[in-house]
Amino acid sequence: VQLQASGGGLVQAGGSLRLSCVTSPRTFSRPTMAWFRQAPGKDREFVAAFRWREYYADLVKGRFTISRDKAKNTVYLQMNSLKPEDTAVYYCAAGPGVIMSTMTEGTAYAYWGQGTLVTVSS
Repeated sequence: VQLQASGGGLVQAGGSLRLSCVTSPRTFSRPTMAWFRQAPGKDREFVAAFRWREYYADLVKGRFTISRDKAKNTVYLQMNSLKPEDTAVYYCAAGPGVIMSTMTEGTAYAYWGQGTLVTVSS
């Protein structure tokens, strides 16, 4: 199972980036796909998930949007109004065993992309 994340980069505070996660049709068909992030020296944290509808961490709600393109087997994370505290390596994740109660827990996901670095300067 491969998930290929891309789209990270350096952006000024207030700017935008769109992350992409390309995967196989089988993995894309899983009910849940998600984005997590890990900032330097911090634990990995849930950012957003798509499980028949969108779910967001409070810290990104209203600024980030998760979406899916079935034709391209791709999940996107549109990030607007970026803040320096959004700086992190962003990972996409999927897995057959994710249920509603575990959707925000990284340990519930079996498959991970390689991560893409987002740096937001002040």
